Amino acid sequence: MGLFSSPIKTLDDLFVHMLQDIYYAEKQIVKNLPTMIEKASDASLRQAFQSHLHETERQVTRVEQVFKMHGQPVKAVDCPAIDGILAEAKEVMADCDDAEVRDAAMLAAAQAVEHYEITRYGTLIAFAKQLGRADCAAVLEENLKEEKAADSKLTHIAESRVNRMAA
Repeated sequence: MGLFSSPIKTLDDLFVHMLQDIYYAEKQIVKNLPTMIEKASDASLRQAFQSHLHETERQVTRVEQVFKMHGQPVKAVDCPAIDGILAEAKEVMADCDDAEVRDAAMLAAAQAVEHYEITRYGTLIAFAKQLGRADCAAVLEENLKEEKAADSKLTHIAESRVNRMAA
């Protein structure tokens, strides 16, 4: 048990904790995407980041909705996983002198974030269904669908242009 967190004794406790975790992660992504937008030299990558920023803001709202639907206060808990992914992204971006290589690095970091979110949302949906909360699962499925689409779009950008330009 963390210093300021409640003990996790039930699947419902775990569901709420993971909801708090993804809420923190989404808020950190909203905070960090503007830097990636600013530093992207590839127009399609910059547009993808801008689009995903707006999408992520809507995802934050949906997570807040799930908290309310589940009768829980909207609260975040630190997520060392997303903090690590974002810290690594900042470090690699700072180490890249070449704009095209930096684009490839940012794209790779963005996909690491997407993959983390995909795993979290998939688990949250499974927990919600097990807890009899199909309503919560349906809202979270919207976020999962968008995360998978964002990952697919980033893969396309990487394979069609950015990786080739970085090489």
